[in-house]
Amino acid sequence: MVEKLEDILTRFGGKIAASSQGGFSHDTKNPAGQGAKPSLLPDRHPVRDFFIADLLDWALKDDRASMEHPFFSLSKKPDRQVRRYERNGVHVTIKPGADGMATIWDKDVLIYAISQLVEALNRGQPISRTVQLKAYDLLVATNRHTGGENYDRLAAALGRLKGTVIETDIATNGMRQRRGFGLIDSWEVVQKTGNGRMVAVQLTLSEWLYNAAVAKEVLTLNRDYFRLDGGLERRLYELARKHCGQQSQWSVGIELLHIKSGSTDLLKRFRAAVKRIVDADTLPDYRLRYDAAADQVLFYIKNAKRLAESISKG
Repeated sequence: MVEKLEDILTRFGGKIAASSQGGFSHDTKNPAGQGAKPSLLPDRHPVRDFFIADLLDWALKDDRASMEHPFFSLSKKPDRQVRRYERNGVHVTIKPGADGMATIWDKDVLIYAISQLVEALNRGQPISRTVQLKAYDLLVATNRHTGGENYDRLAAALGRLKGTVIETDIATNGMRQRRGFGLIDSWEVVQKTGNGRMVAVQLTLSEWLYNAAVAKEVLTLNRDYFRLDGGLERRLYELARKHCGQQSQWSVGIELLHIKSGSTDLLKRFRAAVKRIVDADTLPDYRLRYDAAADQVLFYIKNAKRLAESISKG
């Protein structure tokens, strides 16, 4: 039976409000990628030139499979632990490379590339697995500073994306195969300035990820996603977006959420981190409520009108 809106709000102790509210990952000042009090980063590029503004008119896209399953490290420290995950018949093994596992901040490169591919498809333009990206545009679009060290961090991110191996049987574009692949097959700097700074980079997406983009097995993200500093906040937003796409709310037990998040924290520390995120209420588009009695989390959309309409239809 679908709960009434007022019952949900009473049980989860919340009141719906109608309004919504770093560089690449090896900044070890915050090694866990999760601060004591989560908050949105500032918009680092509020004034953009004409070409960047046009680029940001694209819809931001993320592939559904990596939103559902924990492919990426949530830590800002090098993570070299092999991960194995199984859920509903899907098997995933993530094997880090020598530089550590690709992080959820490194994933921004893939989101940017997939968004470019989907935009080209929508315009009827030819596409291929090999994508050329302007480094400056990528940094601005993903809300990063554009100082020299951030180009070095971008190169390091590409190395981790190339070195991390995923073994899975998740189907993309109608095909299910047990296979192993890097998140990208290759990358190279194709242009540098006189001082050696990266200007453009060319990368080749894995066939698996490319198939997901071609089949448009993607979801649109809020651009404020790039203003989320903590790895767990980003991961919870992905899960909210994936599970609240066709419904207005999603409840999940804390133990299952711990598994789906990919967090390596002990369960009690994970629970405490989730509570901080609940209190901070900084996720774009979604709000969380923690039910201590049931030890579960309710995710629901911040748009009160849409939420009420959805529940009444249920």
